[in-house]
Amino acid sequence: MKRSLLILLVACSAFIGAITGSIFTLKYFDAGPTYNSIEERQNLKLANYTVDTARYRSSAPINFEAAAKLVTPAVVHISTIYGGGRFSLNALEKYLNPHVQSSGSGVIISDDGYIVTNHHVIENANSIEVVLNNNQRFFAKLIGQDPNTDLALLKIKAHNLPFVKYGNSDHVTTGEWVLAIGNPFNLNSTVTAGIVSAKARNIDILRNQNNLQIESFIQTDAAVNPGNSGGALVNLKGELIGINSAIATATGNFDGYSFAIPVSLVKKIMDDLLEFGSVQRGLLGVQINNVTPDLAEDRNLNVVQGVFVSYVNKGSAAEAAGIESGDVIVAIDNHPVAGVSELQEWVARKRPGQSVMVKYLRYGIEKEVLSKLRNFQGSEEVREREVSYEIEGAHFEDVSYSKLTELNLDGGVRITKLEAGKWETAGIKEELIITHIDKVAIDNVKDLNRAMEMKKGGVLIEGWLHGEKQAIGLEW
Repeated sequence: MKRSLLILLVACSAFIGAITGSIFTLKYFDAGPTYNSIEERQNLKLANYTVDTARYRSSAPINFEAAAKLVTPAVVHISTIYGGGRFSLNALEKYLNPHVQSSGSGVIISDDGYIVTNHHVIENANSIEVVLNNNQRFFAKLIGQDPNTDLALLKIKAHNLPFVKYGNSDHVTTGEWVLAIGNPFNLNSTVTAGIVSAKARNIDILRNQNNLQIESFIQTDAAVNPGNSGGALVNLKGELIGINSAIATATGNFDGYSFAIPVSLVKKIMDDLLEFGSVQRGLLGVQINNVTPDLAEDRNLNVVQGVFVSYVNKGSAAEAAGIESGDVIVAIDNHPVAGVSELQEWVARKRPGQSVMVKYLRYGIEKEVLSKLRNFQGSEEVREREVSYEIEGAHFEDVSYSKLTELNLDGGVRITKLEAGKWETAGIKEELIITHIDKVAIDNVKDLNRAMEMKKGGVLIEGWLHGEKQAIGLEW
């Protein structure tokens, strides 16, 4: 009896072991598919999947005509001159002295003449000429520029201009149709079409010694070539979603991909330049890297996307908020950030003194903190560009409204005092009211500062002295 009971016990144990082994085997080993067609498998799995048919409903053929017609009149050709002879706008000297010329595109963004373009289109230029779609020509005033985003704001003296309405680049989706409009190879008003290939692209073309450059490009396959820089990237509604800035190429010409600065960043930079003359950049004050599989493994991170904080700067907004080295930032203001480009773009939309909500992981635990941004100097204040009322021995003041009305002038700057220097050497007299520098209208001392900052070589000074018109060449 005992022997039979023992045999039964052994048999039961073997049976239980077999069942357990089978379960283990089924759980941890792949015996191979039970189907012969991947498509059939997909169809089977998707049989009960509800599809949003509204997105795939057939519609009328894609039409680019309306957007192209709406935007083209507001895209301008920009021509710049570098260096030059004794007088930068002396037509004869264009032949007697070498001038280096360059060209690009720009987009009118207000009816009263504000134009956005790339910083690299106008960088170090002596003069900037804007040609409208109807061939009207203007000399443009440089309001401000930002090499860290490759953007610049220009102003021409004109009214009732066509302009491109801002869109929302945050709503742009991969695969969406877009148009690129600009002036490649000096061919005015060229329109090309493509789709959005990717967002938040960093192609490492901008440089800054403090690593403050921002590259979060919209990537498209719309054909963009030299001369397109600064032109418009628009959706099919004709709304501005980006400023074309770069191409990926080994030849110098279009090679399949182009890159545009998203308009959500453009809007902020333009407002900063308009109000302050320089960009008011809010910073967290951290050194960061993309989370990669290798980094995640080395640091035992339980996340495969995000921004790894390698160092927190002393006195920074991040330090004040309690963010530490080793944290992984995963969202800014509830917007997920998969990498450095996205984080930089979202933070760069804010000024010093404004706050961002930072969501991050520390040892796998999600935390959230409100961080009040600071500028590069560690201040929470915005700082307007300083205006100098003395330049190279000449002292200036704005002309009063009553005097401008008396002289029938739109604007001007009076020289109140002259000391030894370039202005006096040129034969310029006290009480001269300067109205134009190299054909660009000067409305006030702030304009004068901006104009003289970009000048090299000869400069043409125009104005009025005791009721007589003056035109004087100044060596700068």
